[in-house]
Amino acid sequence: MIDPRGQRLAASLSTVVLAVVLLTGNPWLLLAQAAVFAVGVLAGPAATPYAWLYRTAVRPRLGPPTELEAAEPPRFAQLCGLAFTAVALLGVVLGSGAVLTIAVSFALAAAFLNAAFGFCLGCEMYLRIRRAGIRIPTFA
Repeated sequence: MIDPRGQRLAASLSTVVLAVVLLTGNPWLLLAQAAVFAVGVLAGPAATPYAWLYRTAVRPRLGPPTELEAAEPPRFAQLCGLAFTAVALLGVVLGSGAVLTIAVSFALAAAFLNAAFGFCLGCEMYLRIRRAGIRIPTFA
């Protein structure tokens, strides 16, 4: 179980990073964000650098969470973010600015929805897929 406030901070940081990538096309910053998503997929959202920042700098200043959420939906959301950043990196390798722009824009939109409104698009996708009876493999 994880604190959803930490996920919103992570989404806020991802929003900023992805916006800078969209504006600059910086492949190293994109690679760094992809690495954050990869850690979230492989080790869980609580293991990312953004989660560490939340635990050490933000959460001590807040009261305890009023609710916790399961880690599986945010982990799936991290997988979605990783997929979009991987496609964007492929666009960099292939020299396709359009692929880079489109893929980063999708990831940015999803991160912004979570950061600004608390609506995790990847989490919603996870829940709908599970409700449809489709098993989603875990990475842990």
